[in-house]
Amino acid sequence: MKKRPLVVVTRRLPDMIETRMRELFDARLNHDDAPMSREALIEAAREAEVLVPTVTDRIDAAVLEQAGPSLKMIANFGNGVDNIDVQAATDRGVTVTNTPGVLTEDTADMTMGLILAAPRRIAEGARVIPDDHDWSGWSPTWMLGRRIWGKRLGIVGMGRIGQAVARRAKAFGLSIHYHNRRRVAAHLEDALEATYWESLDQMLARMDIVSVNCPHTPATYHLLSARRLKLLKKDAYVVNTARGEVIDEMALARMLEAGELAGAALDVFENEPAVNPKLVKLARQNKVVLLPHLGSATLEGRIDMGEKVIVNIKTFMDGHRPPDRVVPAML
Repeated sequence: MKKRPLVVVTRRLPDMIETRMRELFDARLNHDDAPMSREALIEAAREAEVLVPTVTDRIDAAVLEQAGPSLKMIANFGNGVDNIDVQAATDRGVTVTNTPGVLTEDTADMTMGLILAAPRRIAEGARVIPDDHDWSGWSPTWMLGRRIWGKRLGIVGMGRIGQAVARRAKAFGLSIHYHNRRRVAAHLEDALEATYWESLDQMLARMDIVSVNCPHTPATYHLLSARRLKLLKKDAYVVNTARGEVIDEMALARMLEAGELAGAALDVFENEPAVNPKLVKLARQNKVVLLPHLGSATLEGRIDMGEKVIVNIKTFMDGHRPPDRVVPAML
């Protein structure tokens, strides 16, 4: 009987995924769901044949330098791989995989929710009845937000999620604009009635709402820098469901505090799980909507992710190239 590989899973996964892992592998699970310390991650890398981290586990070159000779694969439970030094892993002969494609619709749903939430003051309004027992009823001039129909939406990153956001936004009557490393196919542009901007600066200066939907890479770190944020109109809104590092959070907070932007809605942060105290203060003042990284948080999405992890591990252990392998050239 073939020896089953030791697979170390850093966080708790849906029950059906963990059960299947136990059936197929020598799976070491995290029943408490407590985030692993750096020391625990290093110990896991020393012992495991396959490490299954999540996007909050930092698998950098220093961790990989201390990995044991048995570590052959890092099967990331997540779409992005900015938590892993893919080059260092590749140099050590460790295969890296991710779980692309399964979170597109869930993340796009949440993005659309935030596109509505900030201009229409949904989060602020949801607190009124539970918190304010003196609510006097409907008034024609109270809690006025801004209409989104007919506004221009600028999408930063027109990959799978960006396109899914565009489809939803078009149905809400938004005019679709986008900036991407590469222009999308003509038939997609036509279907979405989307306008391509080669210059991000020029697009930002003309948009009513900006949605960040690009991955975090060295090239996109602070892509929306202080300088670029200053290009936005005073009545514009910023939405981010991608990665916190894409926006200069301090600059964004300063502009919101000064009234230089109409508002923002953020599901991701630069230093998760820590959240910038200035942003928390602004949320209490109803100048920004903050969510605790819920973009992909559906049971169906988590199960789909887990199934992809299992397929990648099983394929690799059977001596074949896993379907979701990530190599440095892809980043």
